Amino acid sequence: MLKPGGTAPGFALPSDQGKVVQLKDWRGKRVIVYFYPKADTPGCTKQACALRDIGPQIADAGVTVIGISPDSPEKLAKFRAKYELEFVLLSDPEHEAAEAYGAWGEKSMYGKTYRGIIRSHAAIDENGKIAAIKNKVKPLETAELWEHWKAD
Repeated sequence: MLKPGGTAPGFALPSDQGKVVQLKDWRGKRVIVYFYPKADTPGCTKQACALRDIGPQIADAGVTVIGISPDSPEKLAKFRAKYELEFVLLSDPEHEAAEAYGAWGEKSMYGKTYRGIIRSHAAIDENGKIAAIKNKVKPLETAELWEHWKAD
């Protein structure tokens, strides 16, 4: 299990714009990485739009946001355009990044158990260390994560 102070797991995933993006591309910057189950669903839309709505404040604090889901890059591009999201969306269909961050696991719905994305987020500092991490978050909690650096 990842903990604050530990090294953030790296990843290289395709973006909604068709480019492969790596976490190390943001070394020297503060980053929020969040995991969500499925683009354009109610909870995931609420989570993304809450981040979008405070985008200028997050940018002023020098923080970059990266959203990750198992959706295809094409679906992510539509989601990004539909809700005018200004942050990077990455496709993790094999859930490698999600597993590395503890955001993939057992879930249940209507009495059935299955494996899927566990809504989660992590704050990563300029040195690639985890500043904060939480699994099983509510959609609006991720928008509050940037406040970890608000006073800086």
